[in-house]
Amino acid sequence: MTSLFDIPLGWLQLKREKLRFAVALLGVSFAVVLILMQIGFREALFNSAVRFHDTLNADVVLIAHDQSNIVAPRSFSQRRLYQARGVAGVAAVTPVYIAIGNFENPVTHGARGIFIVGIDPSGAPLRLAEVNARAQAIEQRDVALFDALSRPEFGPIPDLLASGSPIPVDVNHREISLAGLFHFGTSFGIDGTLVTSETNFLRIFPDRERGLIELGIVRVEPGQDPLRIRDAIRARVENDVLVLTREEFRAQEIAYWDSATPIGYVFSFGVIVGLVVGGIIVYQILFADVNDHLPEYATLKAMGYSNAFLAGVVIQQAVILATLGFLPALGISLVLYRISGEATRLPLEMTKETALFVFGLTVLMCTLSALMALRKVRSADPAEIF
Repeated sequence: MTSLFDIPLGWLQLKREKLRFAVALLGVSFAVVLILMQIGFREALFNSAVRFHDTLNADVVLIAHDQSNIVAPRSFSQRRLYQARGVAGVAAVTPVYIAIGNFENPVTHGARGIFIVGIDPSGAPLRLAEVNARAQAIEQRDVALFDALSRPEFGPIPDLLASGSPIPVDVNHREISLAGLFHFGTSFGIDGTLVTSETNFLRIFPDRERGLIELGIVRVEPGQDPLRIRDAIRARVENDVLVLTREEFRAQEIAYWDSATPIGYVFSFGVIVGLVVGGIIVYQILFADVNDHLPEYATLKAMGYSNAFLAGVVIQQAVILATLGFLPALGISLVLYRISGEATRLPLEMTKETALFVFGLTVLMCTLSALMALRKVRSADPAEIF
């Protein structure tokens, strides 16, 4: 008996109704674009949220026990860091101050919150070559470095610094001299970043008490196990701090944005909506096609073709719709990723894994819709139809 692939009935039926075929492809493409954008923004959320974590030159970190995310840091005593330094196998510790300050645009004079990091430059707590190269500069009084990838609302700082001379800006009503740039990036909670020395940080925040820090950087000696050092520090310090490996610190941040805020839910729900919308469109198209060709299906059943063969025809149509609808959607999404990334300064990137995952979802979505549309074919009785 003729097999499904000897005569591509699915393809022939789809292209016969050109308008219906075009509408189906548009529906699938729309759903795929929606899904890809939701997943893209969700991944950008997570990747941008841990940008700071990824720059830390740390094996183990100390944070306050009640800190949920890096944008809302909590302070703890620097004594905990000194206690950690006494653990065998610890090579060095470095305190880091973190806070949100008010940055005044030097052109429009509008104020905006900016992420400010105070470090001991000699300890090199950040794996940012541009910051480490200017360690001596930020040790000078009221000098800071500006993230060139900050939101444009902070002003044309990179253009102003292009002259080579430091520029004065107002930060928390204190004049700070920007001596250079580094490249870091924004996130859903951070629009821009300044890095300065811990002494300058305390000048910007005069009400802050020296010795109350937001992050403790711990580096272990070569050959030492960070997990063992983490456990040893936990046993030594008070329970007012959390002791985490850098990977655990990173995972904690992602978990916060994924489950403790509505943002992760919104993007996940957007993916579900895309699947439902696409599935309904494909179902309606395939159901209409099956209904229009019900006499032909009945004829094939009367000739001895099984329900499995007829199901294969409809599933073939579903796979064709999934493939032909996915390809233009992928191209459109790549353009939207680039435009959105430039507009938001978020790390929107189409990975091969994301594309393959969404293609698999698209095939699954179309196949499930095809199986729902098949109910009428399975119950078709040639005697009744004729």
